[in-house]
Amino acid sequence: MKDSKVGEAEALGWRLPVALALFGVAIACPIVGTAILAGDFSGTVKAFAGFLYFPIPEVFDITAIAVLGKPGFEWLKGKLVGFLGRFAPPDQVSRTRYTVGLVMFALPLFFGWFQPYVIGYLAPISRVGLMYHLAGDLLFISSFFVLGGDFWDKVRSLFVHEARAVFPQAAEPRKYSS
Repeated sequence: MKDSKVGEAEALGWRLPVALALFGVAIACPIVGTAILAGDFSGTVKAFAGFLYFPIPEVFDITAIAVLGKPGFEWLKGKLVGFLGRFAPPDQVSRTRYTVGLVMFALPLFFGWFQPYVIGYLAPISRVGLMYHLAGDLLFISSFFVLGGDFWDKVRSLFVHEARAVFPQAAEPRKYSS
């Protein structure tokens, strides 16, 4: 009896390599479009290069999914989710990690808010503005992974009208001595 994982891939036969090639072409289309737009081509060619951003990649993606069929697409999706699932942030994180993540989250926001008011005092930063802003964006995005999965749920709840905040109850109220 064959290994079930090998059997699943073999059952797709020619469909898997063809679908992967179609997905590859869909990914390459915007790259080629950018090269055409940056190159020395006529205006007509550059105008048609816009189709390499939309709808041509989508047509290749839909065609690849159709070639795979439902079982093949479910198999490929399961492989990708299994691979990417290893990089997902944990649901619960320690208090220290959460505090560090909140600082990483808030620092770029506060700097972006105050920057127009204090840019005159930050002359060295304004000379390397793009790199500084990219570093702030990277810090902001990485904070979501440091904060963990529960923070993702908190952010998501901002966009759900029926969501309610639930605060944990203290184990025992503090008693202060007089």
